[in-house]
Amino acid sequence: MKKIKTIMLKEWAQVFKNKLVLFSVIFLPLIITAIPLGTFYAIGRDPALGSMNDEPFTSEFASFCPEDVNSAECFQVYMVSQFMILFMILPVAIPSSISSYSVVGEKKEHSLEPLLATPITTLELIAGKSLAALIPAVLATYLAYLVFIIGTRILIPGDLFIQAILAPHWILAVIVLGPLLALMAVNFSIMVSSRVNEPRVAEQISMIIIIPLIGILFAQIAGLFMIDTNLVFAFTIIVAVIDTILVAFSIKVFQRETILTRWK
Repeated sequence: MKKIKTIMLKEWAQVFKNKLVLFSVIFLPLIITAIPLGTFYAIGRDPALGSMNDEPFTSEFASFCPEDVNSAECFQVYMVSQFMILFMILPVAIPSSISSYSVVGEKKEHSLEPLLATPITTLELIAGKSLAALIPAVLATYLAYLVFIIGTRILIPGDLFIQAILAPHWILAVIVLGPLLALMAVNFSIMVSSRVNEPRVAEQISMIIIIPLIGILFAQIAGLFMIDTNLVFAFTIIVAVIDTILVAFSIKVFQRETILTRWK
């Protein structure tokens, strides 16, 4: 653990010099949190919703709402669900910007060769680099979710929004699926970073992993499906399996001798 901790501290000292990394860790969670809060606040003050209060909600999303809510309230619950995917994108975007720089960045600063020459195993090296990207991403996601809950409680009267945000599928998505998605992004980024020669190329390729999540976002907006507890649970199982495969594969792909001889 001491070697892994040393790698982690070294990574943080190195990558947080990058302004783009600082932006992703500090400002991205603020933006992700501000967008839904602002939207919810605007929706709550929309006079058009008042005319919907006595209307039954007969849309295909009616099954997603509690039975005792009216049309306006169900629309608000539906809008809450649209922003869940943002809190799943957040733990993917943050570690991608950190871990994509982890290997190729060290080559640029001529610190990779001495690091690979130390008596540290590949597993310890990857674990240290992975945790250095994973921990800030998970903490930032949890903090953004907490601020989101507090902001919702302050800005929006009533318990409907809070109940929707604290629903089981929200908690499962943020608390469990979020770290699993972050781990997937980290391992993918490290594999990419170990194979390319430019930090920008590594970062651009690593961001590909966000595309499926954006596709899910637009599919939900289009009404193709709704993210509920069963769907989040299925995603969690699938991502956990993918993580297991990626961890094993990233260790196999990360060949110290090949990296050194290839980049000299």
